Amino acid sequence: IFTISLILGTTITISSNHWIMAWAGLEINTLAILPLISKSHHPRAIEAATKYFLTQAAASTLLLFSSMNNAWYTGQWDITQLTHPTSCLVLTTAISMKLGLVPFHFWFPEVMQGTSLIIGLLLSTAMKFPPITLLYMTSPSLNPTLLTTLAILSVAVGGWMGLNQTQIRKIMAFSSISHLGWMAIVISYNPKLTLLNFYLYTMMTAAVFLTLNSIKALKLPTLLTSWTKSPALNTVLLLTLLSLAGLPPLTGFLPKWFIIQELTKQDMAPAATVISLLSLLSLFFYLRLAYCATITLPPHTTNHVKQWRTNKPVNLSIAILTTLSLALLPMSPM
Repeated sequence: IFTISLILGTTITISSNHWIMAWAGLEINTLAILPLISKSHHPRAIEAATKYFLTQAAASTLLLFSSMNNAWYTGQWDITQLTHPTSCLVLTTAISMKLGLVPFHFWFPEVMQGTSLIIGLLLSTAMKFPPITLLYMTSPSLNPTLLTTLAILSVAVGGWMGLNQTQIRKIMAFSSISHLGWMAIVISYNPKLTLLNFYLYTMMTAAVFLTLNSIKALKLPTLLTSWTKSPALNTVLLLTLLSLAGLPPLTGFLPKWFIIQELTKQDMAPAATVISLLSLLSLFFYLRLAYCATITLPPHTTNHVKQWRTNKPVNLSIAILTTLSLALLPMSPM
């Protein structure tokens, strides 16, 4: 029931023309994911669900307020007709809260840490889709300076804060924040690039989360001993992480390349330089994950309990997603 409600809420939001419909879809989404977050009945999970509910409720209220304000001034309830500057400002705030853009990012790592890997994957991909479609539809009227500022801050904070983490879900949360920065910087100039970036990000993140889920790794020390469990999967995890970091021969480079190109076309070369340099920070913690997963092989000086090697075949979806997140760069001319 909850999964169907999630799909329903997302569909309502992305197919709506009226602000109230979009708001209703977002609410259905929030209410459907809450039981999934708190499914384990652990105090951490309950706390995560509470934090998630409070931030999303505040964001939805702001969204409703901005659309009502716009309707009050212009008489328009259509999503694409959001023209009043105050409404645009409030809407940008609301959607930043929904997505977890800096400075509204504090709830996201906490919520990710409190829940399981699969629900963490849902939170960082599926739950970001409706707000991004709303941004896509209102992008012509939003303030580009504000979005660029939020984006650069997001990439910076996502990089800096991820450096000091040992919990994999928190690292993935900060990685998500910095990717959202890349999406937000280009939304005013070329919204299609934002969507492309989001699709590729979803694919690569899904590959990483499903891999981690199959080797049952929640923190870096677990990852250190996981290579005995399924060596091939670990080796490929290294490449998927590098793809997520955006290194050239892999898929993850494609959106970054296009976004930098678009920014230079818009005479925003300084912003492009800054955001590229800041993404080196996130490269560092992806490399740390990759290092823990594959490059540090025994003999160690420390005594580790080795994990049993599993003979069960790797899930097909992991194989497909991983292949896609490594090999899609040649499709860039299309």
